[in-house]
Amino acid sequence: AEYGDYVSGKRVINAESKQAMRDILTEIQDGRFAKDFILEGQAGYPRMNAERANDKEKLITKTGNSLREMMPWISAGKIVNQETN
Repeated sequence: AEYGDYVSGKRVINAESKQAMRDILTEIQDGRFAKDFILEGQAGYPRMNAERANDKEKLITKTGNSLREMMPWISAGKIVNQETN
């Protein structure tokens, strides 16, 4: 990961992505993010549930789940359970 950061990182984290992160921080700071999340919850989390369903089918998610099953100490203190919250 460290080597990848040195040789590839600037292609991923560039001026455009930094501006996107600033924009997101502004949305968090001015309350838009929280408002959107509350409205999403009031509607039964349709977007979040759709994204979760889509992610379950991705190879990277399946691989991550398999790896975490091999390391039970990772989930021992888990506070988020996608089945209940």
